[in-house]
Amino acid sequence: MSAAEQVAAQIPGLPRDRHGPVFKAPWEAQAFAMAVALHGRGLFTWPEWAATLAEAIGRAQAAGDPDTGDTYYRHWLSALEEIVAAKGAADPATLARYSTAWQRAARRTPHGSPIALAPEDFAAS
Repeated sequence: MSAAEQVAAQIPGLPRDRHGPVFKAPWEAQAFAMAVALHGRGLFTWPEWAATLAEAIGRAQAAGDPDTGDTYYRHWLSALEEIVAAKGAADPATLARYSTAWQRAARRTPHGSPIALAPEDFAAS
């Protein structure tokens, strides 16, 4: 069983079809892959991940998220950022810096092209 299949089997609520996890956009698959890779490197256990993800979903629901499944990977990404910071792999300021850089790179990238970060994406605003 592949790592992705193992994750799919262990995470309740993970959007999937009969072939495994399904993604609406490339960034969802990338967030999924990052979580699998960080788990594989021992940053967190699956029970820790499940608890962090459940907390992120709970916070979103408390804030009015209708929980229709459309925002599942937004919660996944939020949980990923949270657990990475909690485990000391990156601090919140670094995560914010990369998020801002990614948004800048995404704005200048033509639709359908891969997004690539450049040094200017990290410049102070």
